[in-house]
Amino acid sequence: MPGMVATQVAVDTIPSIDPATGQVRAQFERTLPLAVAGLMARARAAQVEWAKRPIEERCALIGKLKKTMLEAREALADAVVRESGKPRVEALFADVFVSLDTAEYFAKQGRKLLRAEKVKHHSTAAKAKSGTLLYEPLGVVGIISSWNYPLAIPMSQIIPAVAAGNGVLCKTSDFTPECGALIGKLFGEAGFPVELVTILQGGGEVGQALIEARPDKVFFTGSVFTGKHVAEACARGLLPSVLELGGKDAMVVLADADLDVASSAAVWGSYSNCGQVCLSVERLFVEESVSEEFIRRCVEKTQKLRMGPGSDPGTEIGPLIRPQHVQRMKDLIADAVAKGAKVVWGGRARPDLGANFFEPTVITGVNASMKLFQDETFGPIMAIQVVKDAEEAVARANDTEFALAASVWTRDADRGKELARRLKAGTVMVNDVMSGFAIAEAPHGGCGLSGWGRTHGKAGLLEMVNVKYVDVDWLKGVEKPWWYRYGSELEKAAGAFLKFEFGGVREKVRNARAAMKTMMRRHW
Repeated sequence: MPGMVATQVAVDTIPSIDPATGQVRAQFERTLPLAVAGLMARARAAQVEWAKRPIEERCALIGKLKKTMLEAREALADAVVRESGKPRVEALFADVFVSLDTAEYFAKQGRKLLRAEKVKHHSTAAKAKSGTLLYEPLGVVGIISSWNYPLAIPMSQIIPAVAAGNGVLCKTSDFTPECGALIGKLFGEAGFPVELVTILQGGGEVGQALIEARPDKVFFTGSVFTGKHVAEACARGLLPSVLELGGKDAMVVLADADLDVASSAAVWGSYSNCGQVCLSVERLFVEESVSEEFIRRCVEKTQKLRMGPGSDPGTEIGPLIRPQHVQRMKDLIADAVAKGAKVVWGGRARPDLGANFFEPTVITGVNASMKLFQDETFGPIMAIQVVKDAEEAVARANDTEFALAASVWTRDADRGKELARRLKAGTVMVNDVMSGFAIAEAPHGGCGLSGWGRTHGKAGLLEMVNVKYVDVDWLKGVEKPWWYRYGSELEKAAGAFLKFEFGGVREKVRNARAAMKTMMRRHW
C-alpha cells in the first residue's frame, strides 16, 4: 500500500472479513516468517538513528501523527467497523479517541516523563555522591496485538515505544489486516523514518518468527492459552515481556447504589463491543436487598438494545468476530443452565441477522462452579449472582485466578474506595466501568491469569525503557573506607559505623568519633 512504513515481504494474502456479513472485502499481503529477521535488522538500523534525535523532536513527530490520525478519523472508524463489527460510535470513542489521546499525551508529556531524575541519598556513606536516573530506549520492541480494538491496543503501545526512542515490529491481528495496514500508513504519512515502525501481517507463525528474531522486549495482548506459549518462547530466549491476557472482571453493586445508573453501566459494561473486551463486566454481584429491582432494570434495558451491522447508525450490538465465538456462547450458557442458572433474557444465536450474531443475554443464579464464572466469556452475557452483603461480594469477586479490573457501585465514595483496596485487580473503578483504559495517565494491566506488566501512562512507558542509574562521586581523590585492606581494626570500625548510622541518638553520639575515623582511615 502507498505510504507504508516498511515494504511487506509476503507469499500469500490475508482476507479482510466483515463479521456482520461474512464477506471478504479485501486481501492484504501476508508477511513471510523467514523475512522477519531481515525486517528486525532494518528496524535496528533505523532505531539507532532515531534514538539520537532529541526527545523534543520525537514528541513533535508524535504530534504530527495525532494530526494525521485526526484527519483520517472517518476512514479509520470505517475500517474498524468493517473488520471488528463494532458499532461506529464505539469505533470512534474506543479506538480512534484512545489512539488520538495517547498521541496527544505523549506528544505533550513525553519530555517530562523521560527527563533525567536526581536520586537523593539518605545514607551518610553516600552523601558525597550525586545519583541520576536515565531513561534510555531498549532498542526494538516486538508487539503482538489483538483484533478487538485493532487501533487502540497497538497504538497505545507503539506510540510510547517510539517516544522512548525505540523501534517497533508490530504484528497486528490476522482478523484485522486493513487496520494493521492503516497503522503503518499513518506513521509513514506523519514523517517517521522508514522501517522504524514495521507492521507484520499474519497469524501465529509470524508471531513466533517475531519472538525468534529477538526483539529487546515483547508486548502481547490476547488469550491466556496463547499468552502461555508467548511467555514460554520469551523465557527460552530470556526476553522480557509484558502480557495482557484478559480478565474475569467483577462488578459489585451495593444496596445504596443509584440503581438506574448502575444498571445502565452493567448493560454497557457487559455488551460493549458485543462483550469482546478484556475489561467487560463478566461477573456481577448485587446485594440481595436490591437484587430484584436491579435485575429488572438490567433486563428492561437489555430488551431495548438494537442489534445489527456496525455500519448502521442505530446499531448498539454488533456481531461477534467469527462463528466459533457464537458456538462458545451457546456452550457457556448450556453449561450454566445445566448447573442451575436461569436465562432471564436472550441466550440465542441470531442467524437471521448473520452467522456471527448472538443476543445480549441476562442470566441469573450463576456461581463459581460454572464456566461462566471460571473462563473469560468474551461475549454479550451478563452473569449475575445475588449476594448477602458487601463482604460476600468482595470474597466472591476475589475468587478467581484473573485480576485485571473491577468496579464498585455505591453512593458512599469512601466506602467504595475502601472496598476497591480489597479487590484483587490492576484497576478498580468506583461508580464507573471500563473507561480507565481510555485515560492516558492510567496504567493498564493485571496479575495472575491476567498477565504481568503494564501499558499506558508512565508505568507503561517505564516498560519501554532501560532505567539506568548514573553515580558521580565528588570525593574523587579519596579512597573509600570499605576498600582493601581488611583486618581487625576495620572490622571494629565497621561495627562502630553501623551503630552510628542505624542506632538511636545515644548510639550516634557514642560512635560518632569512631565512625569518622572509619571514613578517614588510611589503606596502604
